[in-house]
Amino acid sequence: MNIEAFFKITYGLYIIATKSGDKLNGYVANTAFQVTAEPAQIAISCSKDNHSCQMIRDSRVFSISILSQDARSETIGLFGYNSGESVNKFESITYSTASTGAPIVTEDCIAWFDCKVNNMLDVGSHMLFIATIEDGDVLNNDANPLTYAYYQAVKKGKAPKNAPTYIDEAKLTSSHEDSSPHEKHKCLACGYIYDPAVGDPDNGIPPGTLFEDLPDDWTCPTCSSPKEMFDKL
Repeated sequence: MNIEAFFKITYGLYIIATKSGDKLNGYVANTAFQVTAEPAQIAISCSKDNHSCQMIRDSRVFSISILSQDARSETIGLFGYNSGESVNKFESITYSTASTGAPIVTEDCIAWFDCKVNNMLDVGSHMLFIATIEDGDVLNNDANPLTYAYYQAVKKGKAPKNAPTYIDEAKLTSSHEDSSPHEKHKCLACGYIYDPAVGDPDNGIPPGTLFEDLPDDWTCPTCSSPKEMFDKL
């Protein structure tokens, strides 16, 4: 099987947020899809290893915030590559609530849904939660949603290990010629690859900048990890 066939499936990127008692948590997901129109129902897939999974099981509520194409890497890194067991993800993020009480991230997002779980399905490594959409709204009609394809191609991001779409790069069946004359470095936290041939234009790093020449305070544009979290490929 050619694993890269999976890369041709289209996805969006979302922040799934939930609560359990006074505890709030959330994570970045790329599997959220409407399953019925009447009533309006939506489904998400959540790794059993995610701290949010048990919280959704307990409270049976969650929100879905659709990330903007221009979403900051800090927001993606906060929710995508940090555990809610050790980090309060809502300490410095803008959010609101609706009828279910689940936190709704409004920062760097273009729309949201407030959802109440009505069915759960154990699919092995993940739980599939099917929910009724209780409410929803548009935050920005002018911005585009962040797709997984754009996230990979432009932002150079990778799926976290707990994502349903995570692929072990060692299993890729096709090889690619390295067009860069300099060595690349990979973020150990999120898998982002710094390529000197591309640089990091969004953060003022022009093409041709070697990894060792990056400023000491430069951080991963995907998850904000420091340079010390990078290994040479």
